[in-house]
Amino acid sequence: MIGRLISALSNTARLYGRYPAHVVWGIADKTHDVVGTSFDPSAAREQGHPLEFWLAQRLRPSLNFAFKEVQHPGGRVVLLEVPATTVSPVEFDGHAYIRISSATPKLSDYPDRLRALWDKIRPYAWERGMAAQFLSGDEVLAQLDAASFFTMTGQSRPSQQESILAKLVEERLIETDVGGRWNITNLGALLLAFQLDRFDSSIARKRIRFVRYGGNSRADTVTHRREGQQGYALDFEDLVGFIDGLVPRNEHIDKAFRTGTPLYPPVAIRELVANALIHQDLTITGTGPLIELFNDRLEITNPGAPLVNPDRFIDCAPRSRNEALAALMRRMRICEEQGSGIDKVVRSVELFQLPAPDFRAEDGATRVVLYAPRRFAEMTTDEYIRACYQHAVLQFISGARMRNSTLRERFGIEGRNAAQVSRIIRLALDRKLIRPADPVKPQAAYVPHWV
Repeated sequence: MIGRLISALSNTARLYGRYPAHVVWGIADKTHDVVGTSFDPSAAREQGHPLEFWLAQRLRPSLNFAFKEVQHPGGRVVLLEVPATTVSPVEFDGHAYIRISSATPKLSDYPDRLRALWDKIRPYAWERGMAAQFLSGDEVLAQLDAASFFTMTGQSRPSQQESILAKLVEERLIETDVGGRWNITNLGALLLAFQLDRFDSSIARKRIRFVRYGGNSRADTVTHRREGQQGYALDFEDLVGFIDGLVPRNEHIDKAFRTGTPLYPPVAIRELVANALIHQDLTITGTGPLIELFNDRLEITNPGAPLVNPDRFIDCAPRSRNEALAALMRRMRICEEQGSGIDKVVRSVELFQLPAPDFRAEDGATRVVLYAPRRFAEMTTDEYIRACYQHAVLQFISGARMRNSTLRERFGIEGRNAAQVSRIIRLALDRKLIRPADPVKPQAAYVPHWV
């Protein structure tokens, strides 16, 4: 009953714009008198699990509901606070519900309400939500690094506090409130917070985490750990520098000087970290971007399934859930112009002759894996085929065509081994990832399957 109510109230709250919604224990249904309750959600269990955990496991998408206890002269009252859904209708055990008067039917039985709910969900932007409210101007500037914002966007910083705040309002980093007070938006907090922990968990838990393992497995010893404390814009350069300092280097001697080349292209790391920040699903609570460095690979994960098929990351114009965040990060020169970042990642990987990066959608998250250098003979069949497809895409969007010779160059192998590359092309053709550019000359050149 509680699970169905959470689904129904979250959906109904968004539909009618009245949120959060509440369920109350300790109130008489008919008279609304306070009578008290013995219900204790912290002690309640279902199927051997704590009630809150059991409910959370069955709600999709994840929802930050909360039980609260209120002491009242008429008796103890328990409140269940239910936020309005922001991404899609909330389901409990695979079904979405709606509240109609005192009934809780399935939402699918009321298609008009389902359509209306989707219309309400689409315009919602997490970035416009409130991270802190009713603050003085001094309190706003104690929370947000306005000076860095002006520097990073190439603007002159006004001398008067009133003008600074007006500019932050214009950029939607804060909003005006009554009585000369101000609200900090989620966008402002996430980008410019001096300390993310000064905000509630919906902001603080979105900090960027980095973990360095001493081997190739998460079971290996953690040698370095870092959790970003500042907003993304303030922390980004330090984070990228920190990762760069831990990435192993291949040493070689050039004209008597010993130099080190990083295992992974710096531009690839920078772009992928920026993409993880921009394209994450910010409505998913309790998690944020995660960067993991192993001896043999680098994994970058962000919450939220991708809006574009991972096979089309290279050529498709990106679709971002967080347009305001993406636009500001581009203006701050943290990431590339729209649509060019992943191209640069794959090109730089080809230049370093690394195994092809793996773009994955898995369990409600997006993960990118960069692999450390391996000899051609040590790569797997899937890695050969993935590299072939990505190379065909890069060639196509550059106005060229993939040929046996260009793929040999990508792998760094000699012409006498052309037969090996031909075998890889045949495998990619069999998997329908590429096709001949000219049916009349099927072995002359190749293009991606979607051309």
